[in-house]
Amino acid sequence: MTKANRQGRTRIIGIAGASGSGKTFFAQKLCSSLSASAVILSQDFYYRDQNHLPIEQRAAMNFDHPDAIDFELMQEHLRQLKSGQPITHPLYDFATHSRQKQSQSLAPAPIVLVDGILIYVVEKMRRLFDYKVYIDTPADLCFIRRLQRDVESRGRSVESVISQYLDSVRPMFLKYVQPSSQYADLITAGVGDMDEAVEHIAKLCRTKLSSNKNRM
Repeated sequence: MTKANRQGRTRIIGIAGASGSGKTFFAQKLCSSLSASAVILSQDFYYRDQNHLPIEQRAAMNFDHPDAIDFELMQEHLRQLKSGQPITHPLYDFATHSRQKQSQSLAPAPIVLVDGILIYVVEKMRRLFDYKVYIDTPADLCFIRRLQRDVESRGRSVESVISQYLDSVRPMFLKYVQPSSQYADLITAGVGDMDEAVEHIAKLCRTKLSSNKNRM
């Protein structure tokens, strides 16, 4: 019997916001606060495989459009986790813009934290969340964080990051990501240590886990 089965139904919490808003940082802090009660699943795992395309064509793809994400597979995996079943999710290589050959197993837990820029855009995805958080961060700070991350850990050049930001990241944020904040149950600032917001959600989770209610 899994942890989720022993403690009642699995609850899924979404953490959305712009690229560089602090979603992953927030998810990691919340997961740490909840300890063994939580696991993290990232939208980044579900970028569609572009291995069939030449590398130049892959690099030119719009990775900030909803069509770039395999939401069908992601929904299937979230439903499995909700029902207490383990999943095996893909891994994505941002340097080559393709899925890695190996995959990774994830066991269910009482709380599943899901972070991603587009997770509230698709209605079928939204229905799977018990609680939705949106990280609202100034655009200049998001860009600086994204630039540092992509250059340091994803093998990108400064020029390519700037070009992608202007061509697709910012337009898609304005068209899809920012409007999806209307579906959030909580909007919190993505600056500072975010401890207050993390503790608020952690307390909510602990209360609902202990009471074993059906809704967040």
